[in-house]
Amino acid sequence: MRILVLHRVPDSFVHYAENIDHDRHDVTYVSAPDRLATLPAGVRARRLERPGTGDTAREVLTAVAGLPRPDLVIALSEYDLLPAARVREALGVPGPGERETLPARDKVLMKAAVAAAGLRVPRFAALPRVLAGGPDSVPWRGRTVLKPLAGASSEGISTHSTVADALDAVRRADPPVAVEEFEIEEFVSGPIIHVDGVLAAGAPVAVQTSRYVGTCLGFAEGRPLGSVQTDTAPEVVDWTLRCLRAVGIEDGPFHLEAIETPEGPVFLEVGARFGGADVVDTFELATGVRMPSAQVRLLVDGSGGRPAARVPRPGERYGWFVFPGHTLGSRYCRISGEKAFRDDPVVWRWVQRGADEPVKAAITYADSDVPLAGVIGPAPEPVLERFLTGLFASVRVEPGDGA
Repeated sequence: MRILVLHRVPDSFVHYAENIDHDRHDVTYVSAPDRLATLPAGVRARRLERPGTGDTAREVLTAVAGLPRPDLVIALSEYDLLPAARVREALGVPGPGERETLPARDKVLMKAAVAAAGLRVPRFAALPRVLAGGPDSVPWRGRTVLKPLAGASSEGISTHSTVADALDAVRRADPPVAVEEFEIEEFVSGPIIHVDGVLAAGAPVAVQTSRYVGTCLGFAEGRPLGSVQTDTAPEVVDWTLRCLRAVGIEDGPFHLEAIETPEGPVFLEVGARFGGADVVDTFELATGVRMPSAQVRLLVDGSGGRPAARVPRPGERYGWFVFPGHTLGSRYCRISGEKAFRDDPVVWRWVQRGADEPVKAAITYADSDVPLAGVIGPAPEPVLERFLTGLFASVRVEPGDGA
């Protein structure tokens, strides 16, 4: 089989050599220059470079021009799902095209599909329609969220006291907001959970529920974030599968977020990909399934690549935490208040930048790019949550001088 991989996720994360027989298959990796060093080493494969400065699909198609048509196109990053769909359509390769991929990327299409399946979502609308119709064109008046249609990591999201305030913020924005790329929705209060898992032909291979400590929006604004695994009730699995069917996700990993309310879960968003931060590692520790590896194996080997999963015991929960560096205003940081937590027995992995080690200026959840991150467990859920609450209240991350 001829396999084309849109490379972005490092091989250390995916383990391509363990999940693709490179001697049996003709494999081509297309990578931007800054990712070349993260390609799999020691395997028989074609490694092509694209500029990484323009439209991903066009760059990939240019890179593979003249090669035999692939039988399979693989894309693991959320940023590559739509480009991969366009590459498939351009080359006539089986697999999800743009129409099938959009409901798992465009948040208006996504919520419309889930609502049509009879599941509760925040009330929402495309931003251009509400700008044209005014605050009275939507059925809510209170707290309101502006959100990019296809964003990630809560970049570009803002909250406002009313619909009118949100629209005023758009009109006054400098530089101007690309309104056709945004939606507007009501703010729904409640704890936020994420449900992660892997599907094979619509059936769950493994599913795990976690509850955030902090919020993704708070992280984007400069506050620490984490989550702890919780019980995954059968009714949550059933509700999750209904959401996934609504947006057309039937195979591979998923990362779904929802708001817990007294009336039941409210769908927030879903991605046809594995979660960020240390979700992959904590999921593997709990279930034995490594999501990106399982995704590749299922794509290449079909049902024969279905991994075996285990069900963790109640006291075998895991969690993760990450402190942001993108809001420091400095490439270096100074960390204090962490010593009481670093050697706690509940810590499974602790990754801390030294005073002379730079952090990334762009928003990221990657352990290697932030001031402080880690994995905790195994332990009961309340123990993990107390640890994160204390950690977030005690640790301070401040700009440093790199000395």
